Amino acid sequence: MLINKPIVLSCIQPTSEIHIGNYFGAVANWVDLQESQKYSCIYGIVDLHAMTMPYDSLHLRANTTGMMIDLLACGIDTEKSILFIQSLVPEHTELCWILSCFTSYGELSRMTQFKEKSEQLKSTSGEEFEESVKLKSSKFISAGLFTYPVLQAADILIYRAKYVPVGKDQEQHLELSRIIARSFNSRFGEFFPEPTPLFTESPKVMSPADPKKKMSKSLGDKHYIGLFEEAENIRNKIKTAMTDVGPSNEMSHGVANLFEILKACGKDDEASELMKDYDNKTLKYVDLKDAVSIALVKLTEPFREKRKEIKSDKEDVKKKIQEMSARAREIAKETLSEVREMVGLPKKHVW
Repeated sequence: MLINKPIVLSCIQPTSEIHIGNYFGAVANWVDLQESQKYSCIYGIVDLHAMTMPYDSLHLRANTTGMMIDLLACGIDTEKSILFIQSLVPEHTELCWILSCFTSYGELSRMTQFKEKSEQLKSTSGEEFEESVKLKSSKFISAGLFTYPVLQAADILIYRAKYVPVGKDQEQHLELSRIIARSFNSRFGEFFPEPTPLFTESPKVMSPADPKKKMSKSLGDKHYIGLFEEAENIRNKIKTAMTDVGPSNEMSHGVANLFEILKACGKDDEASELMKDYDNKTLKYVDLKDAVSIALVKLTEPFREKRKEIKSDKEDVKKKIQEMSARAREIAKETLSEVREMVGLPKKHVW
């Protein structure tokens, strides 16, 4: 891929499976940006970030490969985009160290996600983690969790990305990247562009079992719908999705969530017709659920087929992982070489 357009950079942590919330909230947008041909798109699977919370090493490796397969199945085209694995581009971590020397402790201490995830660890019992990650205590809070926003900045700045698609909850970390770029530039001269947020309309998909909570695998199987789940599983989860919890003059969270999913599937006309029924108080929830089930099954079927096809050739997957990460590394090495010279580090030699 020739880098001759504004660079868009976006990354995702490797989880065991993409659910429809991930897809509608991020991955579908990645494909749209790729197909718009307005940008040079670089996408990353950030396995190093996944190490900041309790994890299992075997699961991490498998999930990273699995995420590569899932993104390819969703439509990320390696002829049009670069898709890399973070740990295979060591320049990220070297730049992270350099940038951390120009980042204040105060800036990091204000990061809300560190506070939120720290509280999450403190409030989770040791027994809940013991079986999966074999940690003696879930109270352990790593320094990596505190400093990972600098690595996140390095992920962006190493490619000198102009745009970063973000949700509102990530805006603070992007602003830190801008602050770090500004700090570096003020010391050594203009070099890093300050990345601009690329806000996009993305639906907020909630748990079908508890629609007041965001869809998440950590809540349990009934709280998410996997993008690659079998059709029958999808139908069952929508069939049992919560709707009304009692008399109310306002639309319940559960009904609103079903309408949101239907529209996210591109079924605006159907959603409008069903909304008329709702407004007229003639809507049967079974009809709404049927429409959502049909739309989701139709949307996800091609992804399931593509995933099976990709998984059937494991050697090709390994080859793509290495090739894509090598392409990303060529860009990263060029940036880091200039940074090393600017900050006074010796030039690297190939031995």
